[in-house]
Amino acid sequence: MQFRFFTLGRRGVAVLGAAALVAATGIGVARASDHQDNPLVELNARMDMTDFYAYPGATPDRIVLVMNSSAFLTPAATPGASFDQNLLYQFKVDNTGDAKEDRVIQVTFKGTGPDQTVEVRGPIAAPVVGAMNNQVANVDPVITGKINQTLGSATGIQVFAGARRESFFIDLEQFFRIVPDRKPVTGPLSMLPDAASASSFRAAGAAVDYPKDFNVLSIVIELPASMLTAGGNSKIGAWATISR
Repeated sequence: MQFRFFTLGRRGVAVLGAAALVAATGIGVARASDHQDNPLVELNARMDMTDFYAYPGATPDRIVLVMNSSAFLTPAATPGASFDQNLLYQFKVDNTGDAKEDRVIQVTFKGTGPDQTVEVRGPIAAPVVGAMNNQVANVDPVITGKINQTLGSATGIQVFAGARRESFFIDLEQFFRIVPDRKPVTGPLSMLPDAASASSFRAAGAAVDYPKDFNVLSIVIELPASMLTAGGNSKIGAWATISR
């Protein structure tokens, strides 16, 4: 089974997300970012879903889903960083083509700091269908364990939840010159100079990759694609949400 996907931003007040279409028609790629798309994320960076990815897994019959959050996590803050235990992180999958989730994978956390534990439920039928929901399914987790390590089985469901390097590229100094109203009034981004260091986005070597020295918190799940598809249909729609 091969996959094609694209990603796009999806905005909301209490739920932030991104979406992808995955199909058995070859591999093609388009990219988008969802960094800091809502005022609430300045108050709680753990609600800031930065990117969502879907791509083929280690073998042709497996798929990987990735949700990143917590943009601009500094290296100094990374060792003690953990997910918000009051938030519900969900991967959602439509396998019937009606743009409604037929399967969800719910990810929750307990405790704080590097000893925090992750709990994964699913894939299961959605307890509540729709974007604005935070109901955790009344089922036992299929995987539980500490963050920042690989959990599960290479032939079943594998999970990693923890810090990873920020993969997004943007020259924020230039960006804030073009769209000045997006520059935050607090935090490290508010300290960026009004005059950009680089003279051009396009000039070779000129653009400044501001996020390259930062990290994000990632939830990575690899599993058999058959756990998400239905009725022989190899095409799915996938997206992610963070709810409180």
